[in-house]
Amino acid sequence: MKARAHVLVSGRVQGVFFRQGTRDLARRLGVTGWVRNLLDGRVEAVFEGEREDVESMIDFCKRGPPGAKVTKVDVRWEEYVGEFKGFRIRYDYL
Repeated sequence: MKARAHVLVSGRVQGVFFRQGTRDLARRLGVTGWVRNLLDGRVEAVFEGEREDVESMIDFCKRGPPGAKVTKVDVRWEEYVGEFKGFRIRYDYL
């Protein structure tokens, strides 16, 4: 079953290769979407794919790469859209 999740990750999640780790895992799992840093220090991501793969991405976000200290993960499940062709790091900041 296809799923979509919008995720906000708080803690020490910038400057620790969080976006790169997220992108690498998403590509391995075949999950599409994007990840970016926010000006307030959080990381934001949108994942689309098979529900179990999207859940694996959320599990990664709960721990992050080595060096990260995740304190909170907010997940909003949304309707699957299928709008992405791959997974990328976005460099626009909000």
